Amino acid sequence: MLHAGSRARINSPAPSPKASGARTTRGPASLTVIANRLPVHRVSTASGHRWESSAGGLVTAMAPVLRKVKGAWVGWAGGTTKIRPFHHEGVSIRPVGVNREEVEKFYNGMSNRTLWPLYHDAIRTPDFQRSWWEKYVEVNQRFAKAAAKASPRGSLAWVHDYHLQLVPQMLREMRPDLRIGFFLHIPFPPEELFEWLPWRSQILRGLLGADVVGFQTYKAAQNFSRLCRSLTEADGTDTDLHYAGRRIRCGSFPISIDFDWFDRRAKHPQTRAKALELRAKLGARRKVMLSVDRLDYTKGVLRRLQAYEELLEQGYVHAEDSVFVQIATPSRETVSDYAALRDEVEQAVGRINGRFSQPGRVAVQYFRRNLTRDDLIAYYVAADVMLVTPLRDGMNLVAKEYIACRPDNDGVLVLSEFAGAAHELTRALLVNPRDQTSFVETIRAALRMPTDAARMRMAFLRARVKRHDVFNWSEEFLAALRHGRHEPRPRSSHAHA
Repeated sequence: MLHAGSRARINSPAPSPKASGARTTRGPASLTVIANRLPVHRVSTASGHRWESSAGGLVTAMAPVLRKVKGAWVGWAGGTTKIRPFHHEGVSIRPVGVNREEVEKFYNGMSNRTLWPLYHDAIRTPDFQRSWWEKYVEVNQRFAKAAAKASPRGSLAWVHDYHLQLVPQMLREMRPDLRIGFFLHIPFPPEELFEWLPWRSQILRGLLGADVVGFQTYKAAQNFSRLCRSLTEADGTDTDLHYAGRRIRCGSFPISIDFDWFDRRAKHPQTRAKALELRAKLGARRKVMLSVDRLDYTKGVLRRLQAYEELLEQGYVHAEDSVFVQIATPSRETVSDYAALRDEVEQAVGRINGRFSQPGRVAVQYFRRNLTRDDLIAYYVAADVMLVTPLRDGMNLVAKEYIACRPDNDGVLVLSEFAGAAHELTRALLVNPRDQTSFVETIRAALRMPTDAARMRMAFLRARVKRHDVFNWSEEFLAALRHGRHEPRPRSSHAHA
């Protein structure tokens, strides 16, 4: 799910639970999912078009639940063409229309030039435009009306992510009979950053319309609860708020992946053969380092390239014995910040290759395109070291996908302390990507790690991800929403194992 802001976009459809052997969750009487995007995308055919299931963790987790209860999914199809409601694989699809001006102001503006950078530590300075906010309110109102119409009486409604933070309260005003949940897939900022927002109280009150407000980490939930007590009439504790005569639970529900599906695909003979072919092309005896990211300024791609460049400069590695593979999925390329980042990354790749490549041995293999899921898994299987080093990330499912694709317990994961996954994956080599000296030394340690030590770490990581998979995530959240109970998981330290 990139996610979901944090994972690479892939072109093949998500596996069906029947095909993958994934278990289904114990569903509620009825459920409506409200998300910015629909779980399907349009594919052109000779006779017109058809709808196919989209890939990603959210679709993988929620589709079996919705099929079981004949539920509905409210979302935007991604274009400006008006689409009537339809059914797809047992799920009622309720499209929400968004016009060109709203795409520019609600989506490109308020969502991705105000909220996205602000919630990611203001790595880029957010822009605050009143006209963007007005369209954000209008589109959230439209989503809420569509959800109110789609939801049976007394059912559950689950709202997702930063695009729709006003929907819980709007929906509650229309349908007080519903149990409403909200989950934020990206980080939630600390008080000193969130308070920049001119519409800070409105967003908090929008979220307080939910019965359960979920985050990727305990710290994010704590940030939210403290801001609510400071900027609204809510009172209570870090996990239990009281507002407008209601009780609101807030806590951490770290999202995950379909571990069993990735594990099976990694073991498949066709995947193994493709990985061996990749190794042969890259250099069978070379150490392969891999990163997979959306081309986004939050992902730390430039700092990662600079760390590898320093490894080469210091003579710790050479193009003859190592290669760094960077897969960068194109993202928001019409936005100036993203276009500038693309140019900077490509210049860095050219500089490193110009300085250190040898005939037949390129130091950095750089791919700026989407990969199919099967191709991506082959790279996971082929890589000796996985570098997942965002400057800030809600979770980052790429780290968990790599772990699930190491059935032999080999491979080493280098993981940023600022990814939500670091709170769970404490046996990875954790690093501050802004600390260049430590970053270089950590990559060097990953490349030189003894086999036994690497296997012990990976076995622990695989057990963790297998135990807390995407179905466990959805079950845990829906149980809290149905029954109002949530036992937060123990917090993990960032200390190296």
